Amino acid sequence: MSLFKLSTKSYSELPQGQAAYIFGIFSDKGLPAEFKAAHPNLTQQIELALENGEFKAKLNQSLVLYTPTCNTARRYIAIGLGESEKYTADFLRQAAATAAKKVLDLKLTTLAIEFMGESYLDTDDAQALAEGLILGSYRFLNYKKSEDEYAGIASVVTLSNADIAAAMNYGMHVSAGVALARDLGNHPSNIATPTYLADTAGEIAKTGGMKLTVFEREDFEKLGFGGIQGVAQGSDVPPKFIIMEYRGGGPKAKTLGLVGKGLTFDSGGISIKPSAGMDEMKFDMLGGAAVLGIMSVVAEIKPKLNIIAVVPSTENMNGGEAYKPGDILTAYNGKTIEILNTDAEGRLILADGLAYITDKYELDGLVDFATLTGAVVVALGHRYSGIMTNDQEFADELIQVGKKTQDRVWQMPLDDEYAEDIKSKIADIKNTGAAREAGTIAAAAFLREFVKEGTAWCHIDIAGSGWHKKGRSYLPAGPTGAGVRLIMELIRSWE
Repeated sequence: MSLFKLSTKSYSELPQGQAAYIFGIFSDKGLPAEFKAAHPNLTQQIELALENGEFKAKLNQSLVLYTPTCNTARRYIAIGLGESEKYTADFLRQAAATAAKKVLDLKLTTLAIEFMGESYLDTDDAQALAEGLILGSYRFLNYKKSEDEYAGIASVVTLSNADIAAAMNYGMHVSAGVALARDLGNHPSNIATPTYLADTAGEIAKTGGMKLTVFEREDFEKLGFGGIQGVAQGSDVPPKFIIMEYRGGGPKAKTLGLVGKGLTFDSGGISIKPSAGMDEMKFDMLGGAAVLGIMSVVAEIKPKLNIIAVVPSTENMNGGEAYKPGDILTAYNGKTIEILNTDAEGRLILADGLAYITDKYELDGLVDFATLTGAVVVALGHRYSGIMTNDQEFADELIQVGKKTQDRVWQMPLDDEYAEDIKSKIADIKNTGAAREAGTIAAAAFLREFVKEGTAWCHIDIAGSGWHKKGRSYLPAGPTGAGVRLIMELIRSWE
């Protein structure tokens, strides 16, 4: 998506000729005295709407008012903020997204927006406002032909007497990373191939001064990447093993590791999926998309930290060379895997990614993202990502960061006894757990086998949070970009 121009001005520099002016109203406070004094005619209209119950100022309600004689804007749009005591930065993010969507519905190009319920906002709130505006205005129209020439929002002026330009700018960068992750997920699998992901990584690496290494199919056998090699056998589309190295912190800074599942299409392989909903399997690379989205933000803001990112990427198809139930694969760390279900393929490519990154790099923490199990959707729906860990302190960091950003994670157990469910009689482990039991945890227990001892690691299953059938607020229908805001806040806390 193309980002609009976002600027800040003081109230004394009130812009003129805007298509809309956005302001917020608390349901329990009504209009502030300053607004009533400045806009007596608008006040009468709003108070009548409130009295009639047609507008209650509930969170994310909107009311459009027209002001033909006003020089500032031709429309004033009131956004409900809900109860003042419950108001949070995320409510601000939601309200800003609601405002952006209303502006898009009206096909307007310019707007000014107040600080939505607060006379003075801190930097977290200013960042949330920028994120809400950008994420709420997200549209993916790459393949949609339309006679409509409306190009979307061109510019937004944010009004404040505080110096919040840096926070707004940071929010824009983070949101751009989320938008990239969404775009990658929205592209069809005949476009967003492993090569496309590698090319995207190349563009990011060039911008951020990163080292990029891409291993090809012919490299897998000599490197010992038996997991991704096995999964890729059934597809003629070239697989890629993408490695990005950002060295922004120097030798004494912390190093964060990221691994993202880049399964660009998942047919299920020989254990084929039902045809209904199989088109959604283009979303099986959203873990890799999240990692690329994160690295795109890193490339722009250049944090004083070291970050290693790995995205193993392939399709899972049914060609004549496809791997089969009963096969045994050998992952990068030498562990053998009995294949019982070829549709449990994501953990196989992640196995190589986790084993490689923890073998080659000294990491202070490692996070992997994957749309890994339907079981996590059953457990948590589409609101939380599931998190499992071998290091409680590291998991607690991510849980707290999730609460702050509302890119939320919910911890599930990973006790040692779950390893019993993945033991194989003829190999070191098998790629499925106990039938219809703790599927999400069994997948994490499998992945733990490939994390080098002593590495603090968290597995985040975004099968539910990574995409939505029905959008809400700043989360659209389709890919959400889950994980990007979470990790960017972790990075900021580590600097």
